[in-house]
Amino acid sequence: MNASIDPAGRNAPASATPPLPVYTAEEKRRRVFAIVGASSGNLVEWFDFYVYAFSALYFAGAFFPKSDPTVQLLNTAGVFAAGFLMRPIGGWLFGRIADRRGRKTSMLISVTMMCAGSLVIAFLPTYAQIGAWAPALLLAARLFQGLSVGGEYGTTATYMSEVALRGQRGFFSSFQYVTLIGGQLLAVLTIVILETIFTEAELRAWAWRIPFVVGAIAAVVAMLLRRSLTETQGAQTRTNQEAGTLAGLFRHHKAAFFTVLGYTAGGSLIFYTFTTYMQKYLVNTVGLPIKTTSYVMTGALFLYMCMQPLFGMLSDRIGRRNNMLLFGALGTLFTVPILTALQHTSSPYVAFVLIVAALAIVSFYTAISGIVKAEMFPPEVRALGVGLAYAVGNALFGGTAEYAALWAKSAGIESSFFWYVTVMMVIAFLVSLRLPRQASYLHHDH
Repeated sequence: MNASIDPAGRNAPASATPPLPVYTAEEKRRRVFAIVGASSGNLVEWFDFYVYAFSALYFAGAFFPKSDPTVQLLNTAGVFAAGFLMRPIGGWLFGRIADRRGRKTSMLISVTMMCAGSLVIAFLPTYAQIGAWAPALLLAARLFQGLSVGGEYGTTATYMSEVALRGQRGFFSSFQYVTLIGGQLLAVLTIVILETIFTEAELRAWAWRIPFVVGAIAAVVAMLLRRSLTETQGAQTRTNQEAGTLAGLFRHHKAAFFTVLGYTAGGSLIFYTFTTYMQKYLVNTVGLPIKTTSYVMTGALFLYMCMQPLFGMLSDRIGRRNNMLLFGALGTLFTVPILTALQHTSSPYVAFVLIVAALAIVSFYTAISGIVKAEMFPPEVRALGVGLAYAVGNALFGGTAEYAALWAKSAGIESSFFWYVTVMMVIAFLVSLRLPRQASYLHHDH
């Protein structure tokens, strides 16, 4: 696979449609294994990152001792958002490493850092034991994990787009979000299992630490899998003078960067609205019990995960641009109706159907999130361009989604958050109009 995996296409014109290559059975097997190896580490990274969001309902009081549970959640959401603020730094740092030292090296470092962050949180003393040091150390661990995830997305998206079989890149690249959502799903499922085994008092006291230990152990396994991956980037690309540099990125690819940033902002915001924040929304606004909410979100996330390859295959048929336009248009039309309907329902079954419908709309974007970005940049700045644009958009809009929603609720203007998401969907639609009708730097898929 060394010589045959080629992230080529950087000099091909946007309109070029070269014939699809013929892959041997061995080549297909090796490429699929590479997808599995890269995405397994992605799953572990996101499990570790999301365990924090889903277990916050139980450990908030241990680090932020306030009488008002909404204030506690605001504080933990603030730390969650702070982790996102490290993503642009991670996107730049790991993008540079990936473009100059190789995708494999970057992915190994990022999963090691996530493992370390989880271990720190797992054994962190509480506010009652060490006072203000507890939330400060929690913040430090989350910043470290945020740095890791900031690098993980861009490098994994780049690697998977380069290693995927041409003609099926949408399908294979969708497994980045299969494992990203899988990480979320396993985090929710872990909480459901713990809720079955332990009492609420035990979960609040100490059992919330268990998922962080599990995540750290899983990261070690992912590290071993990633060591066996084959590098997709050639030595000539790595030695390019502009490889992994901001100057190289913005001198020639500024328009591509801001296009990716534009639709990532809306995509990240609506994604976190209907995944991580939705659990708290169902408890605080809809009024569903915590356990019922966990069941609803587990089922919804499972279906969402299964949707990704289908929407990825759809993009191989109708093109990335059409996928993105459908995402922006449907998100604009249905965000407010779905969130408003959720606000006024008391049935977990109705809530489940509404959330799945919303996640189907989000799937138009998430299934091709990595490939639609990777196709915008040449190999020498691909990881940097994808990682940095994603990280900035994610930090400003995705990471603050929970905080903005909780703030709007505490201020008595919760519906204003619904319109905020809708405005970002309009922007995502308008920016998607700038996408090329055919892939530019990666060979066109059709």
